[in-house]
Amino acid sequence: MTVSAPSGTRRPIGRRRQSLRPMSEINVTPFVDVMLVLLIVFMVTAPLLSVGVPVDLPETTASTLPASGEPLTVTVDIDGRIYVNDEEVAIDALVPRLTAVAASRDERIYVRGDTAASYGTMMRVIGVVNSAGFRRIALVGLPEPDA
Repeated sequence: MTVSAPSGTRRPIGRRRQSLRPMSEINVTPFVDVMLVLLIVFMVTAPLLSVGVPVDLPETTASTLPASGEPLTVTVDIDGRIYVNDEEVAIDALVPRLTAVAASRDERIYVRGDTAASYGTMMRVIGVVNSAGFRRIALVGLPEPDA
């Protein structure tokens, strides 16, 4: 018994060479998929990279200051703990830490305080920073929502 191919399935040899020709079109669907995934990843991670100490900043109507590079921040959280950038420091070690960090740059020091932080603690931190010779001190707040 012989098995033969159904009629009409044979192709001429010349036709076969034409079907193996390389495609001249680029499929961009995988590139678009990768770009969308990267966009979503960066949109999620970008807000997390701003400042590491979570505080509830007060709202204000003051205008914003122009940013110049990486800011030097002193943060007072709700429990009265003090941070220089993201590292916790004691009030006694605040001046040496600021002097070491700010030695290479003459910048403004941004003081961030939680809304529920003690007013006395905030004033004490600002006083210590000011008495150490730092004259460019700025308080950080959130803009008030439009009424």
